[in-house]
Amino acid sequence: MEYTSAMLADSLDYLALLSTQYPSIQSASSQIINLSAICCLPKGTEHFMSDLHGEYASFMHILRNASGVIKVKINDLFRNTLSHKERSVLATLIYYPEEKLELVKASEPHLEEWYRLTLYRLVEVCRSVTSKYSRDRVRQELPKDFEHVIDELLNLNTYNENQQDYYNAIFQAILDTHRADAFIIAISRLIQRLAIEHLHILGDIYDRGPGADIIMDALMRHPRLDIQWGNHDILWMGAAAGSGVCIANVIVNSIKYNNFDTIEEGYGISLRPLSTFAAAAYADDPCEVFLPRSLGSRPYHPEDESAIARMHKAIAVILFKLEGQAVARNPAFFMEDRRLLDKIDLESGRLLLNGQWYPMTDTRFPTLDPADPYTLSPEESEVMARLTQAFLHSEKLQAHVRFLYDHGSMYLTYNGNLLFHGCIPLDQEGRPAVVSVTGQALSGRAYLDACEALARQGFFAPPGSAQRQAGEDFLWYLWCGPKSPLYGKSRMTTFERYFILDERTHEEKKDPYYAFNDQIEICRQLLASFGLNPDKGHIVNGHVPVRIKKGESPVKAGGRLLVIDGGLSKAYQAQTGIAGYTLIYNSHGLFLASHEPFENTAQAIADERDIHSLLTLVEPVETRLMIRDTDTGRELARQIEQLHKLIAAYRLGLVKQRQVSTVDIPRVPGHSWMDRT
Repeated sequence: MEYTSAMLADSLDYLALLSTQYPSIQSASSQIINLSAICCLPKGTEHFMSDLHGEYASFMHILRNASGVIKVKINDLFRNTLSHKERSVLATLIYYPEEKLELVKASEPHLEEWYRLTLYRLVEVCRSVTSKYSRDRVRQELPKDFEHVIDELLNLNTYNENQQDYYNAIFQAILDTHRADAFIIAISRLIQRLAIEHLHILGDIYDRGPGADIIMDALMRHPRLDIQWGNHDILWMGAAAGSGVCIANVIVNSIKYNNFDTIEEGYGISLRPLSTFAAAAYADDPCEVFLPRSLGSRPYHPEDESAIARMHKAIAVILFKLEGQAVARNPAFFMEDRRLLDKIDLESGRLLLNGQWYPMTDTRFPTLDPADPYTLSPEESEVMARLTQAFLHSEKLQAHVRFLYDHGSMYLTYNGNLLFHGCIPLDQEGRPAVVSVTGQALSGRAYLDACEALARQGFFAPPGSAQRQAGEDFLWYLWCGPKSPLYGKSRMTTFERYFILDERTHEEKKDPYYAFNDQIEICRQLLASFGLNPDKGHIVNGHVPVRIKKGESPVKAGGRLLVIDGGLSKAYQAQTGIAGYTLIYNSHGLFLASHEPFENTAQAIADERDIHSLLTLVEPVETRLMIRDTDTGRELARQIEQLHKLIAAYRLGLVKQRQVSTVDIPRVPGHSWMDRT
């Protein structure tokens, strides 16, 4: 396109600024060539995971094996030249290089030959993984110790007779200098990093499993990812903000699942104030209904059983008081039915619920004042004050939650797909429900945007301000509120499950979204409302385990909606029959990966017991997707257009060129497709 001075008049300020990065026609032209070439590379692989629930061993294995992507590449490369056993050893070596090397060195009789063959094979796998990227992009990821060596090995033509000796000499030098172990570790990690271009975490990193903090540490090291908050994450975000009702919920969940690891070991938060108080206040109470659940690998000791149950009951009673206070402060939440402490008749041991009296399983409430049931006792207030300070001063927790805010959101539109954790609240006709809980009558995308604004307010507003209190309360609402897009149920019946045997009172009705999410037209309308193509886009969410045993499918609405919470949490696996779904979106289409339960890391390393993952093609593409077909490609096209305008401005004399070296043309961060955050 030929630009005139008039056409560029409104852009001159921006072009003058752009000229500081590209000070000549030559540098601008070089960048156009660079970006245009990148647009013709294959689309990078996206990896979707959801509902990790602290199961760090399974998560780390799936992250290392890229939901089976690395194994597929190994099979494609070596199916006809290596046995199944040899391919499995190679895969395990890539997933766990340090640990597997130690086992190999202890058992391999011909170690130098093994090293030589393994180095060659790893380079071949790495060459396959990096083939989608520009050479400049790969160089950014190369480990410093082997930067030039790996660059040479990846780009040599091994079929060229002139380069064959050079290629072999590099391997021999690695062996002669005893750097083979370090090289194997470095290139294995490079393969792991580049097998996946972008990671999407669709919420619920926390609770149930023992290692949510370990997962967060791994995510903070990951180069390119986004997070859509889940209701369990939002609860920890509220706890880190200092919300008492969120802190009490976090502790209840941790004790209920006998999971003290994350709070006490991961974040260094002592529960001694609660333990001491519970031992005194509930000394004569057996607290039978508050015994924690033992999840196989984390049994509790019989001698601790009573102490844990007393702690559980003590914090649960505190929770119900704090929830009652939050409901009273926020009538717009429409959660008055959750204020149940004032409905207890202690003399008869009954609870008035929805106009009907129910006998209670437990009526010992030594800290409950019937005249003022929602006020904490002085001792309970002291416990909460000390716990709140512990949550606020846990440096690791604060760092993790800031990372969740920096890299997270309520939802995300990415490469034509809509990602969120739970649901888009709908009414009984399948339309986006109008919700007034934020102070405005909103629905759909506008409601989720308002939810995110309030969630951020709860952490970043000045402590002690009315805005901070409102935001903290809303973080709790997102955990369990009837129109929370992260929760998606009419109520959370924790109180009834503790104290009422009649299971009819335990019902938690799902939002109509879950009745309509298998209807193609509803999903098309939702995609369109977020500005996405309803014919090509997909909704991807987690939150609700897919019960394969009952015939449920993760693919709904003719493929327009995909549910990828298949049950990574051990607490769900008896119901689901599998250990989770993940999703792969590469240049060839969408692939759903179903995973068998993960036994343990030690067996995975020693016996090459990879998680058995079945990759199923959900939706192929007619023609292979390139970078130009992605959000990144559209951004690069915009940059190319601006650079063409800059060149025109140079040639028209509207912007002056600067003197620069013809050799040193700068590469500007942010203008390469992989520099996006």
